[in-house]
Amino acid sequence: MVGYNAAVIALGMGAQVTVLERSVDRMRFLEQILSGRVQLLMSSALQLEEAIKDADLTIGAVLIPGALAPKLITRAMLGTMKESSVFVDVAIDQGGCAETSRPTTHDDPVYTVDGVIHYCVANMPGAVPITSTRALTNVTLPYVEQLADLGAIGAVTVNPELARGVNVVGGKVTYEAVAEAHGMAYTPLDDALAAGVA
Repeated sequence: MVGYNAAVIALGMGAQVTVLERSVDRMRFLEQILSGRVQLLMSSALQLEEAIKDADLTIGAVLIPGALAPKLITRAMLGTMKESSVFVDVAIDQGGCAETSRPTTHDDPVYTVDGVIHYCVANMPGAVPITSTRALTNVTLPYVEQLADLGAIGAVTVNPELARGVNVVGGKVTYEAVAEAHGMAYTPLDDALAAGVA
């Protein structure tokens, strides 16, 4: 969604936009919804390296839910970018998707590596706190109500959306990507609940 919204805003500003994507289904969706106004490329290291060479702005919007973001942009790739080009790492909350990424703050948001300006602010929505809080509240309130009515275990038992968000139950890591990222044992949520560790 971050990449899509960035593309829409860039198009609105008259930019030439290239989107790299791994999912063929997502590429078909983007082709349809953006009416062919963007260049869509199958994501690979070679395509990424070629695309960023001429870019004035590169936005890294990589997300693997519950896991660290892969380091897709190497320092060598970064060195091929134009002087004073900008790299925005939206994945910084998950460790960043470039080897040169490090978290920054709203008070000191940018730094430069090899002539490329980096914007890696953790919690970017914090720049618009009222708007982001309202948006988050609108989306999460139904889940909060369900948790209040049924309790945590009852809510995750009846709501698969909530169940997908559970990371730990009774000391057991129930989200495989989180377990892998931290070198811990993984226990499926149903097994953890059945064992009564909740």
